[in-house]
Amino acid sequence: MSELLSADRRPRPTLALTCGEPAGIGPEISIRAAWQLRHEIRSVLIGDAAFLAQTAHALDPAIALSALSLQAFNNAGLPDFPRDRLIVLDCPVNEPVVPGVLDARNGRAVLQTLDVAIAGALQGQFDAMVTAPLQKSTINDAGVAFTGHTEYLAERTGTQQVVMMLAGGQAPHLRVALATTHLALKDVPAAITLDGLSRVIDILDADLRSKFGIARPRILVTGLNPHAGENGYLGREELDVIIPALAAAKVRGIDVSGPYPADTLFQKKYLEHADCVLAMYHDQGLPVLKFASFGQGVNITLGLPLIRTSVDHGTALDLAALGLGRADHGSMVEAMQTAALMARANKSL
Repeated sequence: MSELLSADRRPRPTLALTCGEPAGIGPEISIRAAWQLRHEIRSVLIGDAAFLAQTAHALDPAIALSALSLQAFNNAGLPDFPRDRLIVLDCPVNEPVVPGVLDARNGRAVLQTLDVAIAGALQGQFDAMVTAPLQKSTINDAGVAFTGHTEYLAERTGTQQVVMMLAGGQAPHLRVALATTHLALKDVPAAITLDGLSRVIDILDADLRSKFGIARPRILVTGLNPHAGENGYLGREELDVIIPALAAAKVRGIDVSGPYPADTLFQKKYLEHADCVLAMYHDQGLPVLKFASFGQGVNITLGLPLIRTSVDHGTALDLAALGLGRADHGSMVEAMQTAALMARANKSL
């Protein structure tokens, strides 16, 4: 994907990179990925400027950072900085960062990085935002109820429903979206409703068109039950909900088909002409994708009035505690490249 970007002479997309939990690997992978892609992408790191400068110097003294206060950014926007320099929007932490050690006193500073990125993206100062992993417990321990990036982004942008999609694997990339996300398995059937599934299909089709530039997306949908319910003998969700939702979507002009048995759908002969698979629950679709691309996958939130991508892994506090140079920044590179390509498809950059 990097070759596609580097060969393109159009203006570089401007991405906001929230550096995530400062005690985890987020700062390192954000700096390394931004520096690697500096000639193709204008990266704006959002985090504690002093800590990021210290981390960058320890990684490579050649990495050039320029700090900008939030007040200066809000008053004048982003300066026109050269390709060999990364801008940092300073969201200071309250306590010194110790790699691998969580500190709830820094939880609100982590949350502020998201607020800055969201506001800048909505105002058009950023073409997209890319999020490094954060630690939910740190923010909750700071006294702020927080269930995750996706839910927070939806709340802050006034979005009633979003769709989680992961992409990865060898080109052409496999894309897997989810009808439900982080639910106990016993709660999944009741969560799959005709109206809800219809909204997910509409969001998926609309964002594949507008944010990926796919003129007529082809979406394959799994069943919920083994063998896609086997005509009602193994469950009625396919007959009562999924098939009617697909039929209605076809009437709306969406190229959607299924439901297919999930245990046989993920084969090249079915996927090579498809743009996305819609799975019914988390552990139905994501194990296949993560097997194909773990460490190189991208988490994408659809349905938002902005572009947001993220890595496919967590904060790796144990790895951060061992010191710099051990974290793999491949997923962050992929997340940034995906966000840049989506921004270009969305805005014709």
